[in-house]
Amino acid sequence: MDVLGLISNFIRVVEHGSIAAAARGKGMSPAAVSQSLSRLETHLGVRLISRTTRSMTLTESGKRYFERVRHIPHDIDLASQAAALETKPQGPLCIATTAAFGRYVIAPLMPAFKASFPDIDVELISTDRNVDHRLEGIDVSIRIEAQLNDQLIARKIASLPFIFCAAPAYLARAGIPQTPEELSRHACLVFRYPTDGRFLPWTFKINGQPVNAKLNPQFISDDIDIIAKIAENGGGIARLASFIAQPLIDSGRLMPLFCDSDAESLPMNIYACVNERSALNSKVRAFIEFLETGM
Repeated sequence: MDVLGLISNFIRVVEHGSIAAAARGKGMSPAAVSQSLSRLETHLGVRLISRTTRSMTLTESGKRYFERVRHIPHDIDLASQAAALETKPQGPLCIATTAAFGRYVIAPLMPAFKASFPDIDVELISTDRNVDHRLEGIDVSIRIEAQLNDQLIARKIASLPFIFCAAPAYLARAGIPQTPEELSRHACLVFRYPTDGRFLPWTFKINGQPVNAKLNPQFISDDIDIIAKIAENGGGIARLASFIAQPLIDSGRLMPLFCDSDAESLPMNIYACVNERSALNSKVRAFIEFLETGM
């Protein structure tokens, strides 16, 4: 049991004032944070927080425990930073990333990373399946928000736009949708998560609220490059990350949609994940910081 991780989640809940706010801060779901809190309470054998659907308050045991542990994450960070400063980034570094992000974003940066850190030897695992850091010897994984879980410590490193787009030939044939509601009357090219079979939702922010558009899936694939290729050849409308869509738009093979609409596409949030805080050694920190500045 990762007790330090459970303590960290507990501290965030107290400091943020709610489970939902703590979940947003850590890039986790509220359910995962709530389960983490319950596991800590079971481990300690005491109730730390009394919670209802409308409020939450620290118990007396919770207050005493919070005062004792609130400094721990900060002390660990200071210790990790001190250790990292004493160690030159070197040795093998195993990175796992989603296939498309690895192909379009990370791979082009690797020569420059190697030039900056010649003593780091990189292994890049490009896959859309769930990976196990411990069993597979992975130092850091790059994940989108939907792939996060409470077994990993996640740090948000980028927020990249999604672009709705289609080929000029398709739009000439089917018309140009002006609002997300019109997507239900168009051929939609939908990505399915290979890990659990879910569709990647097409989410807009309308009047400040996230809204999932009703889709008319005409093609479904678990490979985003296949979806991009179908869109490029007039098969329908795709929702593509900017690093895939923009070169196709710049070359005229795809056209962006909803540019003048009040509906804003929610971005793709990218996270660097490690198994535990102690995994944030000098070579992992060097890679994460390089990625943040290079994207």
